[in-house]
Amino acid sequence: LKRDNRYQQDKKRKLCKRRAAIEPIIGHLKSDFRLSRNLLKGQVGDEINVLMAACAWNLRKWLVIATIFLFWQKLGLFFVKYLRFFVVLDKKQFC
Repeated sequence: LKRDNRYQQDKKRKLCKRRAAIEPIIGHLKSDFRLSRNLLKGQVGDEINVLMAACAWNLRKWLVIATIFLFWQKLGLFFVKYLRFFVVLDKKQFC
């Protein structure tokens, strides 16, 4: 609003940016984890459905992170193993 002072405008802008960051996640939850249709009854059913979708979202995130970590760990061990081999060869050549 035009009558809002600077503080109120900044506060509203911050809330809108926060909402804009969350909306794509809600869209993915609806499409990927079947949150658009609830088959459970009542308000408790709604809460259970949302909780299960959020748990699935977090579990998927953790699995992706764990997979990347294990891949890099395996790749790092691969390079360390062969790096030691080349370092030993270089020392033998110069001795």
